[in-house]
Amino acid sequence: MKNGDKRHLITFSSPKSPIAEAYRTLRTNIHFSGLDSPYRTIMVTSAGPDEGKSTTLANLAVAMAQAGSRVLLVDCDLRKPVQHKIFELPNQKGLTNVLVEQLKVNEAIQATRINNLSLLSSGPIPPNPSELLGSQRMNELVKFLADEFDIILFDSPPAVAVTDAALLSAQVDGVILVLRAGVARIEMAKQVKELIEKANGKIIGTVLYGINFSGEDYHYYYYYGEKKGRKVNA
Repeated sequence: MKNGDKRHLITFSSPKSPIAEAYRTLRTNIHFSGLDSPYRTIMVTSAGPDEGKSTTLANLAVAMAQAGSRVLLVDCDLRKPVQHKIFELPNQKGLTNVLVEQLKVNEAIQATRINNLSLLSSGPIPPNPSELLGSQRMNELVKFLADEFDIILFDSPPAVAVTDAALLSAQVDGVILVLRAGVARIEMAKQVKELIEKANGKIIGTVLYGINFSGEDYHYYYYYGEKKGRKVNA
């Protein structure tokens, strides 16, 4: 793994660290919040750019795979995809090839270095991301993948800037909103909530990213709160 990517996948590079433990707590909270109706398709988004959503999603995917679940991470950020960079995999073909060229999905899915974790990268950036993510073809793909994997995690663009996240939110079981400490504004968070709910999406929790504590191991802190009000510190 490249030195610059070590922090991206800390659940893999430093599984005994407090940060990795925080991701496992997030994993556990998601599991218990969906006991009656498990969340098997989950989208992660943010209000604005550079809030840590892709890093959060990648580490959550690793944590879930480490627990034995068959996990697929789908990079639906068709504007600025990064998951293939985090996992150091090629991106010549991926989601857009499946949606536009009708490439067989099993030909686009790649194994990662983590057991039980696969990646469907974005593929070539299209001129019409919103139309693709809101298409019937995408809806059918989500349903197909749900039969093939235990958990599917979707990385989406920031929700306020474009409609991609709202369109995708209606096709998944739940949405996790990542907010960066000192960057995210309450008004934008409320706006995301309204956009997701208007699209018939369901926000199941939030993650507060980027709180600095003393000591390198506490560079990030994660907070997960259930929509119904019960909140658990990660």
